[in-house]
Amino acid sequence: MSERPPISPRSPRAALEPEQVPPPPKRSDRARNPFVIVGNAIITLLLISMIGAGGVYYYGRQVLEAPGPLKEDKIVNIPQRAGKRDIAETLNREGVTDVNPWIFIASVAALKASSDLKPGEYSFQKNASLRDVIGTIVEGKVVQHSVTIPEGLTSEQIVARLSDNDIFTGSVRELPREGTLLPETYKFPRGTPRDQVIQRMQQAHKRVLAEIWERRSQDVPVKTPEQLVTLASIVEKETGKPDERSRVAAVFTNRLKQKIKLQSDPTIIYGLVGGKGTLGRPIKRSEITQPSPYNTYVIEGLPPGPIANPGRASLEAAANPARTRDLFFVADGSGGHAFTETYDAHQKNVAKLRAMEKQIQNDTVEPAEDAPPPAAAAPAAADTPTATTPRPNQQKKPPAARPANPPPARQGAAQPTLPVIQR
Repeated sequence: MSERPPISPRSPRAALEPEQVPPPPKRSDRARNPFVIVGNAIITLLLISMIGAGGVYYYGRQVLEAPGPLKEDKIVNIPQRAGKRDIAETLNREGVTDVNPWIFIASVAALKASSDLKPGEYSFQKNASLRDVIGTIVEGKVVQHSVTIPEGLTSEQIVARLSDNDIFTGSVRELPREGTLLPETYKFPRGTPRDQVIQRMQQAHKRVLAEIWERRSQDVPVKTPEQLVTLASIVEKETGKPDERSRVAAVFTNRLKQKIKLQSDPTIIYGLVGGKGTLGRPIKRSEITQPSPYNTYVIEGLPPGPIANPGRASLEAAANPARTRDLFFVADGSGGHAFTETYDAHQKNVAKLRAMEKQIQNDTVEPAEDAPPPAAAAPAAADTPTATTPRPNQQKKPPAARPANPPPARQGAAQPTLPVIQR
């Protein structure tokens, strides 16, 4: 066993006195160095900053990734020259986002998109997050509106349609030449200038016309692409049935080859009203023989220019007409036409149409009760509508006589009220 150290006796007075604690060690001169103090302060600040940045990053990520308040897909227009705060307020007003504008601005800065926000009309998906919303605006994928220009409209009518459409801006400074616009369905973003729409339609027309002109039949009696457009415009106005275009084109092609007047009613209308496109009433007898550069009952061959803007299908039909010897066609009463090679066969079809029209009138018009006795027949006026068709050997001058009680007037394919005569 180890021996314990001897216990030294203490006096009662010494026992009552507190024990002396040794003094703390002196702080080293190195710890009191100012560089060490500054370094410690910097490290402390860095640690605090890192913790704060981590918190901000976590909060910011939550804000960016959280589902938005939008209950269903919605289209919102971001106006031109809108600032970041304006955009934030617009998105909040439309219910796309629900964050403070300053948070939106900070999010844009965090995504480095401050200079990439583009105005326009955007489609935001249901519950789109703030990141998705900003990404959509940065990508600039604006909503495209479909605009359909029907075949057979004149340039004046097309410009009027564009002027009435509120997705476009500006005005058309110069009316485009007839037949230089391609009727088609186009897609444009809201705010597209109308002059830019016209330019795109003209470019599409040039491209399509060049393609069709290269593939045209070599025996088509037209010398230039412009003449092809003129022929196609007449075809366009004469029928609205796709399966008839090539056969209608064949009739006019055969007439051109045989030096027979085209006698197309829509050319009379264009000569009377020009780009307005519609006459609003039947053609008068006097107007059939009225001289006009476009009246193909008077002039030889094609008129001096198109009477409308034909579509691709009519251009194709004019460039590659059907292989027939037809010279006449007349409405068949069912929305289409009956085609014939000879005048006698054509007259039989006309008689069938007249009988059908008479039957329709008898079925739809009831005689009035106690009708007064009929008055004596009066001679037909000089401007009474007519629908007679001259024989091929009489094409160079109008018929000498007209019927006393003429049937319904020619209307052309553009005015399908009743079955009508067309050659």
